[in-house]
Amino acid sequence: MFTMLDDWRAEYGIQETGLGFIVAVGFFTSFVAQLTIAPLADKGLSRRLMTLGLVANVAGALLMAQGSTVGAFLIGRFVMGLGAGMAIPAIRRIVVVTDPEHLGANLGRGLSIEVGGFAVGPILSATTVDSFGLAAPFLVIATVLAVMSFITWRLHIPETPVEDRTTERFAIDLLKIRPLLGAIMIGLALYLMIGTFDPLWVVMMDDLHAPHWVANAGISIFGLPFIFFGTRGGRIAQRHGPFRVSALGLILGAGYMTMYGLLGQPYLMLGIGVTQSIVDSLTVTGTGIAVALVTPIERQAGASGLLGGMQTLTAGVAATLAGVTYEHFGRATAFMTAAVVMVIMVTSGCMLAGPTWMRKPVDSGVATPHQ
Repeated sequence: MFTMLDDWRAEYGIQETGLGFIVAVGFFTSFVAQLTIAPLADKGLSRRLMTLGLVANVAGALLMAQGSTVGAFLIGRFVMGLGAGMAIPAIRRIVVVTDPEHLGANLGRGLSIEVGGFAVGPILSATTVDSFGLAAPFLVIATVLAVMSFITWRLHIPETPVEDRTTERFAIDLLKIRPLLGAIMIGLALYLMIGTFDPLWVVMMDDLHAPHWVANAGISIFGLPFIFFGTRGGRIAQRHGPFRVSALGLILGAGYMTMYGLLGQPYLMLGIGVTQSIVDSLTVTGTGIAVALVTPIERQAGASGLLGGMQTLTAGVAATLAGVTYEHFGRATAFMTAAVVMVIMVTSGCMLAGPTWMRKPVDSGVATPHQ
C-alpha cells in the first residue's frame, strides 16, 4: 500500500492529508484491537481469533481493491487493522506455548517471516499494478489470505485449559508485573526508533541530494539482515538473556540515530544503516522473548497484545513528532532527541525489571515462559 500512495493521489485525487489518515487508521485500529480483543486468545479462542483476523484482512483487502475514495480506503484499512490486531497476538501466543524450549528461535523466525512479507509487498505492487490495475495487489493478497484462513481453521491449536483461564477481561493488570513493564518499556524504545527513522529517511536523503536509489532501495536493503539473521538473533537472546541483549542492541541503536543526525554523506549513512540493521536483527527479538518469559503461560496473548498495541501507538506518535521536529528544528535535533529518549526508555526498563534484566534464563532456572 505504501508504494501505491502516489498512484492514489494521481488516479483518485486524494491529497496528502487524506493519504495520511488512510495510513494512520490501520495502526490505531490495530492498537485498540490488540489491547481489547487480543486477550480473548487466552480464554480458549486462539484459533478463532487467528482465523477471524485473516478473514477480516480478506474483507479489508477486497474493500481496498474496490475503493476509489478516502472513505472507502479508510473503511478497508480499519477492517484490516482490526484483523491484524486480533490475529497477531494469537499467533504469537501459539508460537510461545507450542514449543517453549525453542522460544527464541521460533520468535526470531517469525520476525524473519514478517520482514520477508514487508519486502514482498512492494514487489507485488510493482509487478501487478501496471499490468492489471490498482486493485490487483489487494486481490492477490485477499486470495492468499482466504486460503490461509481455511487452513488455520482446520488446525489443532493448543488452547488454555478451562481451569487456567484468567477472569480478567483485559491485560492492563499485567503491568503490575514489574519485569513485564520493564520489557515493554524497552520494547517501546525500539518503536520510537522505527517511528522516527521511517518517515525521515527518504526526506533526509532528498535534502542531502542523494540519488533516488539510495532513498528507495535503502528501506529494502535494511530489511534483508532480518530475513537472514532473525532466527539466530532469537537464539542469542534466549541463550544470553533477552533483557540484556535487547537493551544492548537499543543502546547501540541510539548511537546510530545520533550518527544520522550528525553525518551528512548519503553513502556513508547508507552503510551505517546496513550495519545497524544487522545489529537490530540480532537483538530486537529479545523484547518479545523477555515479555514471554516473565508472563504466566495462560496470559501470553494478553501480554503480546499489550506490547504490540503500545508499540504501535508509540510508533505513530514518534512519526508525528519526528516530522514536526525535523521541519522546525532540523535533522540533528530530530534524531538526537530520539536517541536521548531511547536511552531514557531503555534505562527505565532495566530499572523496572530489577535483577531480572541481568539474568540469563538458565541463571534463574527459567528456560520456558513463567508458569
